[in-house]
Amino acid sequence: MSGNVPVAQAILQEAVLPERMQEALGELVGAAKEGLLASSVGVGLGVLTEMLEDEVDEVVGPRGKWNRERTAVRHGHEDGEVTLGGRRVEVRRPRVRTADGEAEVQLSTYEHFADRDPLARVVLERMLAGVSTRRYRRTQEPVGEEVETKARSTSKSAVSRTFVERTRLALGELMSRQLADLRLAVMMIDGIELKERMMIVALGITTEGVKIPLGLWEGSTENAPLATALLSDLVERGLDPEQGMLFVIDGSKALRKAVRTVFGEVPVQRCIWHKERNVMRHLPERDRLPIKARMRKAWRETDYPRALEQLQRLADELEHTHPGAAGSLHEGLEETLTVIRLGIKGKLKRTLESTNPAESMIDTVRTTQRNVKNWSSGEMGLRWTAAGMLEAEKQFRKVIGYTQLPQLAVAIERRLHLHQPNSATNQEVTIAVTM
Repeated sequence: MSGNVPVAQAILQEAVLPERMQEALGELVGAAKEGLLASSVGVGLGVLTEMLEDEVDEVVGPRGKWNRERTAVRHGHEDGEVTLGGRRVEVRRPRVRTADGEAEVQLSTYEHFADRDPLARVVLERMLAGVSTRRYRRTQEPVGEEVETKARSTSKSAVSRTFVERTRLALGELMSRQLADLRLAVMMIDGIELKERMMIVALGITTEGVKIPLGLWEGSTENAPLATALLSDLVERGLDPEQGMLFVIDGSKALRKAVRTVFGEVPVQRCIWHKERNVMRHLPERDRLPIKARMRKAWRETDYPRALEQLQRLADELEHTHPGAAGSLHEGLEETLTVIRLGIKGKLKRTLESTNPAESMIDTVRTTQRNVKNWSSGEMGLRWTAAGMLEAEKQFRKVIGYTQLPQLAVAIERRLHLHQPNSATNQEVTIAVTM
């Protein structure tokens, strides 16, 4: 009486697996107690070994079969490393040399899995997520005790070196971006303070509402030559200074001067929230709420002359009681109303009356830097900030009210072309944006 053959046994009888894969599967039961992922890693490394041997067969030919036409020969095995889950893991890799023995033949399978770039990406992502170099090893996925004991590149110093290398690449990528094909409607410039160091960042907004980090520089926003240098760098990278753009800045006089020097008489919007904070600094606590309410009421206006009259009246009143606050409000007062003067209304007005879109990017940068205790150099600040800006870019959405940006850009460009000093054509071109 014949018995039934189990399905698994029948499959193995029909297709005998390579010896190394059978060994890997045989170890699966023993490794299962360490978790499914650790078990899968053990099997995967066995499969990788088999893939390497298969490629050797393709390059050299089957073992033990003479071939006078072969161009390469086996050359034993040596220790190697592959990247696995943010670590370097030892493997035994086969070697192949040309038939004349003159050169090593590279195996594409090994080169693919040995690539360090995935390791660098993992390190960058975890560090930006707030994992410290000391705790990096704890964030590793479980891959089994045997693999873990031989793993490398997870020490504090190794992780630090990898992160420095990766952030240096991020800085180079950001500062070498070509801007010739960009059609910007808005450029926002703001600063990030890093423990006595200041980073100036520039964010572009295209006519399609897409936010693009443009560059960054180390130094104070009160430094006019530095601000001029940073804007000149954008032009050198291809940004067309003749395209119609609205500049939104944090209120710095040096930035305003730099914009005029590099781009000419372009419309500039001073961030109303920076202005509000600057005025509040000069007021006692008891007077802040009513003054803040009056400023915000003026900024909510859609009629430029009425808004201007309200702010000028408030500044004149403050001259007698709080001259410091009055001086702060007077400085650049009209440029806090540029979006109103241009006729921008609704959602787009709320987007462009402040540097909030740039501040959103800066918040991401600050989050990625929250564990840094000591900024040892300006170069370190630049690297971390560039990496944070590129991390923020992954999360960007189009700005609110973006559908009216092409109309804004065209209107500003028309205004620039019509702007002729001492001429009857020197008039303000406005747009009506009601979104």
